[in-house]
Amino acid sequence: MIELDRPTFQKLWSRDQWAGLPVNKSLLSPLSFIERSVHVYGDKTAMVDGSRRLTYEQLGARTYRLASALRATGIEKGDRVALLAYNSDEALEAHFGVPQIGAVLVAINIRLSADEIGYILAHCGAKAIIAHPDFAHLIAPGLAASDLEHTIWVGHEPDGAAEFARPRTDGRTNSTATYEDFIASGSPEPFNLAIADEEDPISINYTSGTTGRPKGVMYTHRGAYLNALGEVYHSGLTGDSVYLWTLPMFHCNGWCYTWGVTAAGATHIALPRVEPKAIFDLIERERVTHLCGAPTVLVMIANEAPTKDYRFPRPLRILTAGAPPPPTVIARIESMGAVLTHAYGLTETYGPHTVSEWQIKWNDKTPEERSRLKARQGVGFIHAPELRVVDDEMHDVPADGTTMGEVVMRGNNVMKGYFNDPAATEKAFRGGWFHSGDLGVMHPDGYIELRDRAKDIIISGGENISTIEVERVVYAHPAVLEAAVIGVPDEKWGEVPKAFVTLKPGATASAQDIIAFCRDKIAHFKAPKTVEFGPLPKTSTGKVQKFKLRDQEWAGREKRIN
Repeated sequence: MIELDRPTFQKLWSRDQWAGLPVNKSLLSPLSFIERSVHVYGDKTAMVDGSRRLTYEQLGARTYRLASALRATGIEKGDRVALLAYNSDEALEAHFGVPQIGAVLVAINIRLSADEIGYILAHCGAKAIIAHPDFAHLIAPGLAASDLEHTIWVGHEPDGAAEFARPRTDGRTNSTATYEDFIASGSPEPFNLAIADEEDPISINYTSGTTGRPKGVMYTHRGAYLNALGEVYHSGLTGDSVYLWTLPMFHCNGWCYTWGVTAAGATHIALPRVEPKAIFDLIERERVTHLCGAPTVLVMIANEAPTKDYRFPRPLRILTAGAPPPPTVIARIESMGAVLTHAYGLTETYGPHTVSEWQIKWNDKTPEERSRLKARQGVGFIHAPELRVVDDEMHDVPADGTTMGEVVMRGNNVMKGYFNDPAATEKAFRGGWFHSGDLGVMHPDGYIELRDRAKDIIISGGENISTIEVERVVYAHPAVLEAAVIGVPDEKWGEVPKAFVTLKPGATASAQDIIAFCRDKIAHFKAPKTVEFGPLPKTSTGKVQKFKLRDQEWAGREKRIN
């Protein structure tokens, strides 16, 4: 185990990091969080990852070794370093080590297809990637089109690793190494941050948004710092907290909890795969106090508890975002001893931007009323209160809980912009506000509630799925004449894609044929789960009326939207 003694880290507090800045100012960066926690909580457990347990001193040492090793390979300020890995200590270290040298972390969704991952690697121009060998087959097809020069394998090199060390057309040869060997080559000595502006990008997170190709959402050091502190406040994290990683670290940098949990000096518990037994085992064994996750995680916890009358051994605070869970699930989770908080946001807002802030005066309400109030998207985070619901002319809609408009935000919690896409950035920021594309209402008490999603985005298990993207794939099937895709209710995932298909005259295809075809082209979670054949409802001009399809699928059931 690589260790670093406390005296070395004492140097952090005397270094000339802030030369040239006024005495009353320092750069806002979440990198300062690990420095403080190493100084304050050096011998406290920072990360539990399987059998490995790291103190904050050890985590800090590994972070600096990663940073210096990356710098020694030629990674410079502004270069992108990709991450394709399960929740792990290596993934957490990347959130600090990569930006320490001014490089930009690109954490990639491990559920994407090889084509999508290849596109992201090429679009962001990543020079290095930290990857688990389980995902080698997702990287290999796009390797030739990428700018990758270094592949760092978590754990061990995969079979066929030589492919990743092939000579490049420009004469250079890619380097490969295991993560432990790579950081062993680095120095544990702390060094000055390679940033001079807190508005420098710290990460790029790709989201499908409303088009088939993902867009790169740029986070800044300042935005990540403030959002992380917002998470600490609204979740009630302290140095005594123990946080279970049911939320993927690749998703909005774990909603910035990668930085927030560290800021609090709390303990991270890695969970590589979300499995019920592992969740309850870790809650019991590691004395977990906090976790986050999509409603699907809550459904899993509620339905697969060890016993029918199970209660958590200590108070458990849960933050959920995405489609609000059904009232029965909320009631079950709370009966188990959890305190549930509902939040809402987008990749473009560093994850959660609003919280359904609970008020004491609601404590005496009926369970049904409590669930309804918890399901609202609420008000802006403490550091990001700028939130409106507006009409097409950017006028605020009446706060009557009925009049719908678009939810718009601005301020500390909004992205820097889309990477290498100024046109999309300008469109998203029109009128001086970020346009979420989500439709909602403003209640008289100032809390917002979503009522529909513009552009027909499906939220399945916390993941955004573009219906346009899925429709394009369905249309590519040789037997398909017309197609429409919508989200339909699902007990586990909240909603899942369903395709409505009209076949070409004389053509034949089964539902399974269509589904299998799609699963070969896009990530499996994006593929339709069911297919219905027949004519599509249309307007007189031939436009498919998706609202009619939605109405028939959701009739008699409350549509659960985040």
